[in-house]
Amino acid sequence: MGIFNDYEIFKAKFYNISGIDLNLYKEKQMKRRITSLAEKYGHATYCSFLEAMKRDPELYKVFINYLTINVSEFFRNPSQWIYFEKTVLSEIFKNKNLKDLKIWSSACSTGDEPYTIVMIMNKFLPLEKINILATDIDIEAMNKAKTGIYFSRSLKELPKEYLDKYFTKINDDSYQISERVRRCVTFRQLNLLRDPYPKGMDIIICRNVLIYFTEEAKNYIMKGFSESLRPGGVLFIGSTEQIMNYHSFNLKPIETFFYQKTEGNS
Repeated sequence: MGIFNDYEIFKAKFYNISGIDLNLYKEKQMKRRITSLAEKYGHATYCSFLEAMKRDPELYKVFINYLTINVSEFFRNPSQWIYFEKTVLSEIFKNKNLKDLKIWSSACSTGDEPYTIVMIMNKFLPLEKINILATDIDIEAMNKAKTGIYFSRSLKELPKEYLDKYFTKINDDSYQISERVRRCVTFRQLNLLRDPYPKGMDIIICRNVLIYFTEEAKNYIMKGFSESLRPGGVLFIGSTEQIMNYHSFNLKPIETFFYQKTEGNS
Protein backbone atom coordinates (compact mmCIF):
# COMPACT_ATOMS: atom_id res chain seq x y z
CA MET A 1 0.00 0.00 0.00
CA GLY A 2 3.00 2.30 0.30
CA ILE A 3 2.06 3.58 3.75
CA PHE A 4 4.75 4.97 6.02
CA ASN A 5 7.17 5.35 3.12
CA ASP A 6 7.86 9.05 3.78
CA TYR A 7 10.25 8.74 6.71
CA GLU A 8 13.04 10.80 5.12
CA ILE A 9 10.68 13.73 4.52
CA PHE A 10 9.28 13.34 8.04
CA LYS A 11 12.75 13.45 9.62
CA ALA A 12 13.65 16.69 7.84
CA LYS A 13 10.36 18.40 8.68
CA PHE A 14 10.43 17.20 12.28
CA TYR A 15 13.96 18.54 12.72
CA ASN A 16 12.79 21.96 11.50
CA ILE A 17 10.10 22.21 14.17
CA SER A 18 11.81 20.41 17.06
CA GLY A 19 15.59 20.62 16.63
CA ILE A 20 15.72 16.84 17.24
CA ASP A 21 17.73 15.02 14.57
CA LEU A 22 16.20 11.56 14.11
CA ASN A 23 19.13 10.60 11.84
CA LEU A 24 21.12 10.14 15.04
CA TYR A 25 18.74 7.52 16.45
CA LYS A 26 18.75 3.89 15.31
CA GLU A 27 16.35 3.90 12.37
CA LYS A 28 14.73 0.49 12.78
CA GLN A 29 13.87 1.07 16.43
CA MET A 30 12.71 4.64 15.88
CA LYS A 31 10.52 3.86 12.86
CA ARG A 32 8.87 1.05 14.77
CA ARG A 33 8.07 3.35 17.70
CA ILE A 34 6.78 6.21 15.55
CA THR A 35 4.69 3.90 13.33
CA SER A 36 3.06 2.38 16.39
CA LEU A 37 2.07 5.77 17.79
CA ALA A 38 0.95 7.19 14.43
CA GLU A 39 -1.29 4.17 13.81
CA LYS A 40 -2.76 4.53 17.28
CA TYR A 41 -3.90 8.02 16.28
CA GLY A 42 -5.26 6.88 12.91
CA HIS A 43 -2.51 7.97 10.54
CA ALA A 44 -1.19 6.03 7.55
CA THR A 45 1.84 8.23 6.77
CA TYR A 46 4.49 9.88 8.90
CA CYS A 47 3.83 13.27 7.36
CA SER A 48 0.09 13.22 8.07
CA PHE A 49 0.99 12.41 11.66
CA LEU A 50 3.42 15.34 11.71
CA GLU A 51 0.76 17.71 10.36
CA ALA A 52 -1.60 16.54 13.09
CA MET A 53 1.08 17.26 15.69
CA LYS A 54 1.58 20.77 14.30
CA ARG A 55 -2.15 21.42 14.73
CA ASP A 56 -2.42 19.84 18.16
CA PRO A 57 0.16 20.86 20.82
CA GLU A 58 -1.06 18.11 23.16
CA LEU A 59 -0.38 15.44 20.52
CA TYR A 60 3.07 16.94 19.93
CA LYS A 61 3.72 16.73 23.67
CA VAL A 62 2.59 13.08 23.71
CA PHE A 63 4.96 12.33 20.83
CA ILE A 64 7.97 13.99 22.47
CA ASN A 65 7.32 12.07 25.69
CA TYR A 66 7.02 8.84 23.71
CA LEU A 67 10.10 9.57 21.63
CA THR A 68 12.40 10.22 24.56
CA ILE A 69 11.83 6.76 26.06
CA ASN A 70 11.42 7.61 29.74
CA VAL A 71 12.21 4.34 31.51
CA SER A 72 13.71 4.85 34.94
CA GLU A 73 13.51 3.61 38.50
CA PHE A 74 15.22 4.13 41.84
CA PHE A 75 18.37 2.09 42.56
CA ARG A 76 18.13 0.33 39.19
CA ASN A 77 20.81 -2.43 39.25
CA PRO A 78 21.56 -2.11 43.00
CA SER A 79 25.06 -3.62 42.84
CA GLN A 80 26.17 -0.74 40.62
CA TRP A 81 24.91 1.81 43.14
CA ILE A 82 26.76 -0.03 45.90
CA TYR A 83 29.97 0.36 43.86
CA PHE A 84 29.11 4.04 43.35
CA GLU A 85 28.82 4.51 47.12
CA LYS A 86 31.59 2.23 48.38
CA THR A 87 34.23 2.89 45.73
CA VAL A 88 33.47 6.02 43.71
CA LEU A 89 32.46 8.23 46.63
CA SER A 90 34.37 6.51 49.45
CA GLU A 91 37.64 5.69 47.67
CA ILE A 92 38.15 7.58 44.40
CA PHE A 93 37.06 10.91 45.86
CA LYS A 94 38.12 10.26 49.46
CA ASN A 95 40.58 13.16 49.39
CA LYS A 96 38.04 15.61 47.99
CA ASN A 97 35.39 17.40 50.02
CA LEU A 98 32.22 15.73 48.72
CA LYS A 99 30.20 18.93 49.04
CA ASP A 100 32.41 20.36 46.29
CA LEU A 101 31.80 17.48 43.87
CA LYS A 102 30.18 18.53 40.60
CA ILE A 103 27.76 15.75 39.63
CA TRP A 104 25.68 15.66 36.45
CA SER A 105 22.80 13.22 35.98
CA SER A 106 22.39 13.29 32.20
CA ALA A 107 19.15 12.12 30.52
CA CYS A 108 17.62 12.08 34.00
CA SER A 109 14.07 11.34 32.81
CA THR A 110 11.62 11.51 35.73
CA GLY A 111 14.29 12.11 38.36
CA ASP A 112 14.72 8.62 39.81
CA GLU A 113 18.49 8.62 39.32
CA PRO A 114 19.41 12.12 40.58
CA TYR A 115 17.27 11.51 43.66
CA THR A 116 19.01 8.15 44.15
CA ILE A 117 22.34 10.01 44.09
CA VAL A 118 21.09 12.49 46.69
CA MET A 119 19.97 9.73 49.07
CA ILE A 120 23.32 7.95 48.78
CA MET A 121 25.28 11.18 49.27
CA ASN A 122 23.22 11.98 52.35
CA LYS A 123 25.20 9.21 54.06
CA PHE A 124 28.24 11.46 53.75
CA LEU A 125 26.77 14.98 53.78
CA PRO A 126 23.74 16.86 55.12
CA LEU A 127 21.12 17.43 52.43
CA GLU A 128 21.69 21.19 52.57
CA LYS A 129 25.21 20.68 51.17
CA ILE A 130 24.19 18.45 48.22
CA ASN A 131 23.53 19.89 44.76
CA ILE A 132 23.08 17.67 41.70
CA LEU A 133 22.63 18.92 38.13
CA ALA A 134 20.02 16.86 36.26
CA THR A 135 19.24 17.35 32.57
CA ASP A 136 16.92 15.86 29.99
CA ILE A 137 15.51 16.76 26.60
CA ASP A 138 11.97 16.15 27.88
CA ILE A 139 10.51 19.03 29.90
CA GLU A 140 7.40 17.03 30.83
CA ALA A 141 9.49 14.26 32.37
CA MET A 142 11.42 16.81 34.43
CA ASN A 143 8.19 18.49 35.54
CA LYS A 144 7.11 15.11 36.87
CA ALA A 145 10.47 14.79 38.60
CA LYS A 146 9.97 18.14 40.33
CA THR A 147 6.68 16.95 41.87
CA GLY A 148 8.52 13.88 43.21
CA ILE A 149 5.51 11.54 43.01
CA TYR A 150 6.22 7.93 41.96
CA PHE A 151 4.33 4.68 41.55
CA SER A 152 5.39 1.73 43.68
CA ARG A 153 6.88 -0.06 40.66
CA SER A 154 9.57 2.65 40.40
CA LEU A 155 10.57 1.92 43.99
CA LYS A 156 10.85 -1.86 43.85
CA GLU A 157 14.67 -1.83 44.17
CA LEU A 158 14.69 0.92 46.79
CA PRO A 159 16.04 -0.21 50.18
CA LYS A 160 13.39 0.05 52.91
CA GLU A 161 15.56 2.39 54.95
CA TYR A 162 15.39 4.94 52.13
CA LEU A 163 11.66 4.49 51.59
CA ASP A 164 10.99 5.07 55.28
CA LYS A 165 13.34 8.03 55.59
CA TYR A 166 12.67 9.99 52.41
CA PHE A 167 9.17 9.11 51.14
CA THR A 168 5.60 9.79 52.21
CA LYS A 169 2.91 7.35 51.14
CA ILE A 170 0.12 9.07 49.20
CA ASN A 171 -2.08 6.05 48.49
CA ASP A 172 -1.77 2.30 47.96
CA ASP A 173 0.32 2.70 44.82
CA SER A 174 2.17 6.01 45.05
CA TYR A 175 4.70 7.85 47.18
CA GLN A 176 6.19 11.34 47.23
CA ILE A 177 9.86 12.01 47.90
CA SER A 178 10.56 14.68 50.48
CA GLU A 179 10.90 18.31 49.51
CA ARG A 180 14.32 18.45 51.21
CA VAL A 181 15.61 15.85 48.71
CA ARG A 182 13.97 17.63 45.78
CA ARG A 183 15.72 20.87 46.71
CA CYS A 184 19.09 19.14 46.18
CA VAL A 185 18.52 18.73 42.43
CA THR A 186 18.63 21.44 39.78
CA PHE A 187 16.74 20.39 36.63
CA ARG A 188 17.61 21.86 33.24
CA GLN A 189 16.58 21.02 29.68
CA LEU A 190 19.49 19.81 27.56
CA ASN A 191 19.62 18.07 24.18
CA LEU A 192 22.75 15.89 24.19
CA LEU A 193 22.97 16.08 20.40
CA ARG A 194 22.74 19.85 20.15
CA ASP A 195 23.34 21.82 23.34
CA PRO A 196 26.63 22.71 25.11
CA TYR A 197 27.63 20.35 27.93
CA PRO A 198 28.46 21.60 31.44
CA LYS A 199 32.18 21.73 32.19
CA GLY A 200 34.38 20.66 35.08
CA MET A 201 32.29 17.67 36.14
CA ASP A 202 33.62 15.16 38.68
CA ILE A 203 30.93 12.55 38.01
CA ILE A 204 28.56 12.03 35.06
CA ILE A 205 25.76 9.47 35.22
CA CYS A 206 24.14 8.60 31.89
CA ARG A 207 22.54 5.15 32.02
CA ASN A 208 20.68 3.13 29.38
CA VAL A 209 20.47 6.02 26.94
CA LEU A 210 23.31 5.46 24.46
CA ILE A 211 21.74 2.22 23.19
CA TYR A 212 19.16 4.26 21.26
CA PHE A 213 21.71 6.23 19.21
CA THR A 214 23.73 5.53 16.10
CA GLU A 215 27.50 5.00 16.41
CA GLU A 216 28.07 8.51 15.09
CA ALA A 217 25.81 10.00 17.75
CA LYS A 218 27.33 7.85 20.51
CA ASN A 219 30.81 9.06 19.59
CA TYR A 220 29.62 12.67 19.64
CA ILE A 221 28.09 12.21 23.10
CA MET A 222 31.11 10.34 24.47
CA LYS A 223 33.45 13.06 23.23
CA GLY A 224 31.22 15.62 24.95
CA PHE A 225 31.21 13.65 28.21
CA SER A 226 34.99 13.29 28.12
CA GLU A 227 35.45 17.03 27.59
CA SER A 228 32.94 17.70 30.36
CA LEU A 229 34.82 15.56 32.91
CA ARG A 230 37.80 16.76 34.91
CA PRO A 231 40.87 14.49 34.82
CA GLY A 232 40.15 11.74 37.33
CA GLY A 233 36.40 12.22 36.93
CA VAL A 234 34.09 9.21 36.62
CA LEU A 235 31.48 8.29 33.99
CA PHE A 236 28.77 5.82 35.09
CA ILE A 237 26.82 4.21 32.22
CA GLY A 238 24.00 1.67 32.03
CA SER A 239 24.02 -2.10 32.21
CA THR A 240 22.89 -2.33 28.56
CA GLU A 241 25.93 -0.40 27.35
CA GLN A 242 29.67 -0.59 26.94
CA ILE A 243 32.30 1.71 25.45
CA MET A 244 34.55 -0.30 23.16
CA ASN A 245 36.73 2.62 22.01
CA TYR A 246 37.17 4.23 25.44
CA HIS A 247 40.84 5.09 24.68
CA SER A 248 39.61 7.49 22.00
CA PHE A 249 37.88 9.53 24.70
CA ASN A 250 40.72 9.47 27.26
CA LEU A 251 38.78 7.07 29.46
CA LYS A 252 39.82 3.88 31.23
CA PRO A 253 37.51 1.21 32.66
CA ILE A 254 37.70 0.95 36.45
CA GLU A 255 34.75 -1.44 36.89
CA THR A 256 31.99 -2.75 34.63
CA PHE A 257 29.92 0.31 33.62
CA PHE A 258 32.36 2.78 35.25
CA TYR A 259 35.07 4.72 33.40
CA GLN A 260 37.60 7.26 34.66
CA LYS A 261 38.97 10.22 32.75
CA THR A 262 42.73 10.03 32.23
CA GLU A 263 45.13 12.95 32.14
CA GLY A 264 45.34 13.07 28.34
CA ASN A 265 43.94 15.90 26.26
CA SER A 266 40.37 15.51 24.97
